Amino acid sequence: MITSHWILGPGAIGRLLAHSLAPLANLCVVSRRPLPIQQILTTPEGEQKVQRLDILTVEKLAEQAPVAPDAVHITTKAMAAEAALASLAERLPATTPLVLWQNGFLSQPRITRTWAGPVLCATTTQGAYLTGDDGVVHAGHGPTFIGDLNNRHGALATLLAQQLTQAGFETTAVVDIHQRLWQKLAVNAAINPLVALHGIRNGELRNASYQGQANAVIKEVAAIMQAEGIQPPGGGQGETGWLALVWQVVENTAGNKASMLQDLEAGRPTERKAILGPLMQSAAQHGLTCKNLEQLDDQLASEEGAIHQRVL
Repeated sequence: MITSHWILGPGAIGRLLAHSLAPLANLCVVSRRPLPIQQILTTPEGEQKVQRLDILTVEKLAEQAPVAPDAVHITTKAMAAEAALASLAERLPATTPLVLWQNGFLSQPRITRTWAGPVLCATTTQGAYLTGDDGVVHAGHGPTFIGDLNNRHGALATLLAQQLTQAGFETTAVVDIHQRLWQKLAVNAAINPLVALHGIRNGELRNASYQGQANAVIKEVAAIMQAEGIQPPGGGQGETGWLALVWQVVENTAGNKASMLQDLEAGRPTERKAILGPLMQSAAQHGLTCKNLEQLDDQLASEEGAIHQRVL
């Protein structure tokens, strides 16, 4: 029975998850800095719901010494996941289950190798974005899948999937989470860099001025997925299947402001290394060209560099 959760990282998905789980279980959100405990959730229908969430900094967590949780959800950015876990590790029993919610495929295999307890990976197409220190908008519904890379913790994945579904995250426990992480990586790579660089919502990719560039990226991603032996979900095949999948996700999350765009707007580093990096590495291994992906990576790196210079 999972009766208590810690959520490490109060970003968009972290806060959406917290709002969902809070009515069902004991919950603590762990943050790097203080945040208001009165948090506002805006539903996809535009309704606003105010909820009190227990939000503690790592320092306050150490002072108050709450009972260790039944599960820890790490909802930070991919490049921060390992450091975030390290900040809490001494407060957690080594057998504590972790759930990793990162985009890309960077931190998941690393943490799976080093953490003694169960490590589950979650991938979701729930859309969400922040509206300040006290608000999150649930921009669109989407399925969530959960499992572990070594298929050793199916019962735990099933239990968590049931609770997440009850909380409003339609979740399915799966034995092929490795493949699904690659599928999510493919979709993120096809959408996030473009909307971030153009400063648009997901749905605006359907405009004629962006469609051609988006399709060119999708086709590069499809070729890499083919080389990796990863097919799109839902029975699609090859390039046609990936094109259909990505444009369906764009339709489902039309109002969403992608996390990569949120990062650029907030002056934060993006997850480009976790999302584009594995694809470019795979392309090199298989002798494939990926000029569009490389160009997106260069442009994002340039944007991040300009942000860094402004901060200095």
